[in-house]
Amino acid sequence: MGSEVVRADGDWLALREPADAAARAGALVDALIQALGRVLRSDRGLVVHDLGSGTGSMARWLAPQLPGPQRWLLHDRDRDLLDRAAAYPPPAAADRGSVTIERHQDDITRLPPESMRAADLVTASALLDMLTAPDLERLVAGCVRAGCPVLVTLSVVGRVELAPSDELDGDVMDAFNAHQRRTTGSGALLGPDAPAAAVAQLEAAGLAVTTLPSPWLLGPDDRALVAAWLTGWVGAAVEQRPELEPVATPYARRRLAQPHAGTLSVTVHHEDLLAVP
Repeated sequence: MGSEVVRADGDWLALREPADAAARAGALVDALIQALGRVLRSDRGLVVHDLGSGTGSMARWLAPQLPGPQRWLLHDRDRDLLDRAAAYPPPAAADRGSVTIERHQDDITRLPPESMRAADLVTASALLDMLTAPDLERLVAGCVRAGCPVLVTLSVVGRVELAPSDELDGDVMDAFNAHQRRTTGSGALLGPDAPAAAVAQLEAAGLAVTTLPSPWLLGPDDRALVAAWLTGWVGAAVEQRPELEPVATPYARRRLAQPHAGTLSVTVHHEDLLAVP
């Protein structure tokens, strides 16, 4: 997506997968099944393009909720992540129909116009914040050309709540959000502004868009994920605003002791959207 590539670590994706699955808005799946009604009743099966698929967690979550057969085309620029997706394929469809995956190593913001022509569904997860405005415009244009439903989950919206609270929470959150909007070699990332921009563009193209919240609700049972998330959250904030480091270091030390003691809960807000032609 540019000279500074925003990459996802496979171990991090594996750690967050259960929280992602719990957070996604299941009500949108019910609406999606209605939108796909004719396709799901046909014998030819469902063709799904998963953009920025990573290790394939979206397919593992969604495929068992839809009747098959299903053919998932996983698009990601990282070969290692695609290899992990192949090693852990999705289970059977809701009616025990077959689910197959195909790996495509490519840049999802520059897919050829014809690449999704046969799609019945386009999906993405935890992706939009890593795009620039031109990236998003190209992505939306491709989805519109596909002429099918689009399900995008777990887009960050820039709000985090920690309990118990700390006086530095707001400063760290603001600095992290600024890091999400940082300028890369291909331009400024949209960060938490991406969901609203995507909704506006999809609606302008004539699609009906439904959004629902999909927060991570992390507590004592999520110690490893909370610790990893906190480390990355504070680290990105300090990278963006180095002047925070003298107070951020003891802040991180205090906060990182809390998950191990089972005394910290974290809510990371996201938004899911379903767009239907």
